[in-house]
Amino acid sequence: MKAIMVMFDTLNRHFLPNYGCDWTHAPNFSRLSERTVTFDNAWVGSMPCMPARRDMHTGRLGFLHRSWGPIEPFDDSLPEILKRNGVHTHLVTDHYHYFEEGGATYHTRYSSWEFNRGQEWDPWKGEVKDPELPEIYPGLERQKNRQNWINRKHMDKPEKQSIAKTFDQGLEFMRTNSEEDNWFLQIETFDPHEPYFTHDKHKSLYPHDYDGAHIDWPEYRPVNETDRDAIEHVRYQYAADLSLCDEHLGRVLDQMDELNLWDDTMLIVCTDHGFLLSEHDWWGKNRMPLYNEIAHIPLFIWDPRCGKKDERRESIVQFIDFAPTLLDLFGLDPTPDMMGQSLAGTVSTDTPIRDTALFGLFGGHVNITDGRWVYMRGPVTTDNKPLYQYTLMPTHLPRTFDVDELQDIQLQEPFPFTKGCRTMKIASGPVHQSIQHEFGTLLFDLASDYGQTTPVTDPTAEERMEDLLIREMKRVDAPPDQFERLGLPSSADKSNLDAV
Repeated sequence: MKAIMVMFDTLNRHFLPNYGCDWTHAPNFSRLSERTVTFDNAWVGSMPCMPARRDMHTGRLGFLHRSWGPIEPFDDSLPEILKRNGVHTHLVTDHYHYFEEGGATYHTRYSSWEFNRGQEWDPWKGEVKDPELPEIYPGLERQKNRQNWINRKHMDKPEKQSIAKTFDQGLEFMRTNSEEDNWFLQIETFDPHEPYFTHDKHKSLYPHDYDGAHIDWPEYRPVNETDRDAIEHVRYQYAADLSLCDEHLGRVLDQMDELNLWDDTMLIVCTDHGFLLSEHDWWGKNRMPLYNEIAHIPLFIWDPRCGKKDERRESIVQFIDFAPTLLDLFGLDPTPDMMGQSLAGTVSTDTPIRDTALFGLFGGHVNITDGRWVYMRGPVTTDNKPLYQYTLMPTHLPRTFDVDELQDIQLQEPFPFTKGCRTMKIASGPVHQSIQHEFGTLLFDLASDYGQTTPVTDPTAEERMEDLLIREMKRVDAPPDQFERLGLPSSADKSNLDAV
């Protein structure tokens, strides 16, 4: 058997024709649904980028124990397990966070890997002189990032963009190894993550009137723009990036046709999370509650063992299910610490594997859904404490923890999943304390309010969802401080939780 995973970053479900959008140009995503099973109840787990990838590697949720960080010494790793069992694992990516200190132990788990430079503010090309910038829309400090504008100079044609090179290399691997068995290819691109850098080839798909200052990189903040044309312009910029992704997805589908890979190759097309493009009067992710536009994600799977295609599935699934699914494909068992489940039965017959999905961001709301209700439990105190990082790899996104953060390290007794290892217990500083406590605890009924415009007051439903939340937090071995900061009991004083 063989497997290909195509992973996009920040692929919005609500912008795809597969999920009802009727104005974006994404013919290859439509074609994808004809060749795969489309999942209607796929949810994020740990947010954002690298926490999601840790979920994918380990098959378990990590956001309740630490923030953004590398694979830990005690973590199981899907590509490494496959590699050790005779399956060649190959990563091609332009996702530069793999090569920062906060993500630096992921790519080395693969048998081989390739990396393409230049996304966002990747420190790629070195130029001392400041680049020339166009007039930037007021208040967009990220948009002024000098490294990003230097990088763009070296990607002045669509075929020179990082995403194009990444898919070129993925297709090369497919051609080279099409006659071989036992391999897993992960083609992963940063697009359509902001900034929405595309060329006229894709921008021209979305003609509209806008003559204002440059804006294709929204900040993570409330929408304060009064110019509706500017807001719509950003959405069109995102749509152009989506169409760029669609073009390269089509190249993978074409090559699977050409090489006749559908007979023995699993295909997974996925994303780590979505993004708010003025919905709920917000731009971005992470700062606000994880609304459906962020947390309810697209997912497509082709499994040659059952051959099901052009069908939809309602069962609840998450990123943590990818590791057991791919291990199962290659005849391997999940490790004891994996909490995800193989999706083989779900793809074939929509067999449920769980009744809820737990998801969240370290230090933010802890959320749970049963497919109808979404319960967002917020911190009960304004300082969001107590909150600790449990780690042997003290790094944030771009760098190690600051010296000040490391002045009061405690030693934590092993969690069940740390394989007997004690971890550091480090008090989380303000950088990890989101403003989500300001929103309070929220309950939404997706059956009547999928757009989550009006929180519901329903004590019976809230009590049930709270019980489910406690059950799942216990199941993932959440530390006591997480229960305390959320105002939840951590001891077994809620009876019959497993029967909820």
